[in-house]
Amino acid sequence: MSIGATPTLDSYDYAGKVDLDALAESLKRCGGVILRNVANKEDLAQMEKDVRPHIEGDKVWTGSFFPAQTRRVTGLVSKSRTFVDKVIMNPVYQSTCDKFLTSYHEGHLGSEFVPCVSKPTLMNTIVFAIGPGGGDARNQPLHRDDSIYHIKHPEATAETYEYGRDVAIGFFLAGKKTTKANGATRFIPGSHLWPQSRLGGDHEADCVYAELEAGDAFMMLASAHHGGSANTTADEERLVLSCFMTKGLHRQEENQYLTHTLEQMRTLPVETARVVGYTLSTPSLGWVAFDDPIRILHPDIAPLEELY
Repeated sequence: MSIGATPTLDSYDYAGKVDLDALAESLKRCGGVILRNVANKEDLAQMEKDVRPHIEGDKVWTGSFFPAQTRRVTGLVSKSRTFVDKVIMNPVYQSTCDKFLTSYHEGHLGSEFVPCVSKPTLMNTIVFAIGPGGGDARNQPLHRDDSIYHIKHPEATAETYEYGRDVAIGFFLAGKKTTKANGATRFIPGSHLWPQSRLGGDHEADCVYAELEAGDAFMMLASAHHGGSANTTADEERLVLSCFMTKGLHRQEENQYLTHTLEQMRTLPVETARVVGYTLSTPSLGWVAFDDPIRILHPDIAPLEELY
């Protein structure tokens, strides 16, 4: 893609049937998409009820990465079942993560090649509540979320983009109306295709704002250059409920195993627990006593017969 060409940030109506192939092409071209009407008012109200006490209990951030008006909640798997069901396990999000993040490999065992599959797992869960800052508000620096994995991407185009290039995908659900004025995510369409060498300098003029109605969501590749924006309003809160999925080969950013007790994890459906991380990246990454870690939660599940 030539410098200066800006792809369109496409939107899809979740209330209808989302064309997953078209959505994938939008992500390959732009690096992000908007999903309209993902969550209803009742689900939004329940999620806010679940997290509001934790928002109010958060301490003021004293570093430079988040504006001082930001409050955060993590560990959402055991704090809000509605968040788990409506955000993490959103079927369009999970299907997209499967397409972009699943790893395939052929392992060598003696004279045979053994097919291996590594499915995506949960990378993190975060609620952001950004209060009004007026004239003291500031933007979050633009960044790539996949930098935690020490990724340096080569330049690509939408036509040469290959599944597996990205290592994580984010999903940001608007708990309240999100506007440029109250801090909507700044995002550079097409920046997921940029080489590392192009990231330096001032790219604010390239940004668009992911403005959302309450219940809409923004899905974004972790290689996209983005950042939260200044909430310059006098009386509006920006409330965003978010998660990322990453490749099953990678360490999770938020440690799910120390954040939630086994008793809390046992309340989740088996497939959800696997998404959180209680699963094997085949052939044998993540075992417990040479067995599938899901059996720590559900010992009635049949044990592994082979590691390969």
